Amino acid sequence: MLYENTAPQFAKTLRNLLALIEKGAQFAESKKIDPTVLMQSRLAPDQFDLIKQIQIACDTAKLGVARVAGKEAPKHEDNEKTIDDIRNRIKSVVAYLETFSEKDFVDASERRITTPRWEGKTLSGSEFVVHHAIPNFYFHVTTAYSILRHNGVEIGKKDFLGPIPFKA
Repeated sequence: MLYENTAPQFAKTLRNLLALIEKGAQFAESKKIDPTVLMQSRLAPDQFDLIKQIQIACDTAKLGVARVAGKEAPKHEDNEKTIDDIRNRIKSVVAYLETFSEKDFVDASERRITTPRWEGKTLSGSEFVVHHAIPNFYFHVTTAYSILRHNGVEIGKKDFLGPIPFKA
């Protein structure tokens, strides 16, 4: 279940985020707004801007999946400045997430996970996914959505959720 709740869902949500960014780019163009202004927008003065929210969402997805699967994640320099840079960051993380399969998650639920900030403390793979990776990922994606929405980009819940595989 860890696989189904991480790699495929993170990839889907990042593709949805990419679609939100596209709408943001179209909005900036139609309103003759410098897209950099949109990329540097934030909801509160002490909050990260849109670019940083997307970088953290991408990092949470790739590092979360890599840690649970016991693999190394690709490194990104966090030097994105433009919409094209952000598009490429999201696409590279989605491509990475698509390399995983259920086989990568055998015994992952009990693997001990830590991060440098946790000062030697650990969580099981299951605890890590439930208590850290999923909530942190969606926090930053939701904040990115909210920054775009706050700035007037016409997006809604259907844009956030993306396609849903309904059956008749």
